[in-house]
Amino acid sequence: MTMSIPATRPSPSLAQRVPFALMPFHPRTWRETLYVLLSFPIGVAGFVFVVTMLSVGGGLIITLIGLPIIGMAILGGRAVGALERARMAGLLGERIPPPRPLRPAEPGVWKWIKTVLTDGPGWRALAYLVLLFPWAVFTFAMTVGFWAYALGGVSYPIWYRWIETDGGTGAQLGTWDGKIHYLDTGWELVGVAAVGLVLLFITPYLVRGFANVERAMVRGLLGPTPMTERVRDLAATRDSALATSAADLRRIERDLHDSTQARLVALSMDLGMAKEKLADDPDQAQRLVAKAHDEAKLVLAELRGIARGIHPAVLTDRGLDAAVSAVAARSPIPVSVQVDLPPQRPAPALEAIAYFCACELLANVAKHSRSGTATLAIDRVEDQLRLVVSDDGIGGADPERGTGLAGLAERVATVDGRLDIHSPAGGPTVVTVELPWTP
Repeated sequence: MTMSIPATRPSPSLAQRVPFALMPFHPRTWRETLYVLLSFPIGVAGFVFVVTMLSVGGGLIITLIGLPIIGMAILGGRAVGALERARMAGLLGERIPPPRPLRPAEPGVWKWIKTVLTDGPGWRALAYLVLLFPWAVFTFAMTVGFWAYALGGVSYPIWYRWIETDGGTGAQLGTWDGKIHYLDTGWELVGVAAVGLVLLFITPYLVRGFANVERAMVRGLLGPTPMTERVRDLAATRDSALATSAADLRRIERDLHDSTQARLVALSMDLGMAKEKLADDPDQAQRLVAKAHDEAKLVLAELRGIARGIHPAVLTDRGLDAAVSAVAARSPIPVSVQVDLPPQRPAPALEAIAYFCACELLANVAKHSRSGTATLAIDRVEDQLRLVVSDDGIGGADPERGTGLAGLAERVATVDGRLDIHSPAGGPTVVTVELPWTP
């Protein structure tokens, strides 16, 4: 499988997903046709609604009654926007997130009316309905006309016999030489059918273009603004960072409580017993002191491991090259390390994220990949710090399986980074982490 987290990818175009020979008959073509045709009644109704409400509200604004009417128009625009996003999701398969919710800053009727009247998404929804009307009239006429000519032309050799006039059979081609000419001969029938066939394969592209324009209109006028999206991303990133930090603190507390604290208690007890035995049984006291010494060395080793999990000293003192080399040396499978970084080090936060990504990815390789070797490469590409971990294992790495990749994606997203996973079944697996380089 191949995926990019958290990057977004545009949906494939109709031509990429559907063979050319099947385009006129594919369900997506007819869903887009239905979407374009439905825009006409929606555009007409929406235009009438906007013009009527704003005209009445503007005319009565001097009496203050017009303000609630204009506010109702704005709320109606928001409601229509929600229906339009649902229509796009149902027919075109594209889900546009809603804009920010409407919340008054302070309680009170007039505060609520002020909030509604200054609501940017609501006014953009009204602008969408105004723009949709002329566009929907044009696209409705073009869509109906092209499909009619395409389907009618292809089937003309079948139904032309039922067009009977006083002078002949079939559609009239024109009048010259004092005679009315009809499309009823063999070559004329073939020509009409050929033109209809050409239109039959051109029309899906035309309809797709109309639908793409409406996609852009919905994204730009009925969806969130780029600033709103950025705020949402930052809020999600902040929540993820807080959750990760809380999880790390719980892990450290658990490690200290379950292991290190228990060893320190045992060490204290051994030293207490040695103190009691020191006068009566020096040999036993010496054995207890030796045991306590061994226990102290184990405690120190555990504390170093916990400190390494928080932030290794070698990363601060010697940088990424030495830190990831130490991680690779502790890996149960052979890891080839290639680090090519400039003398100027990146920001400490980026170094820490890259280090923990390397630790997690190498741990995943050892636990899940069943590979014989792995490669860890770190370099700088333009303004990006790039980390690539690859292995020759069984592949099939999936963030939804709980292999830690989803957590890595959240950690990388905190600095607007990117995590790419290429892991087809049978391998090899290549995971690329890209972080924005900041000194």
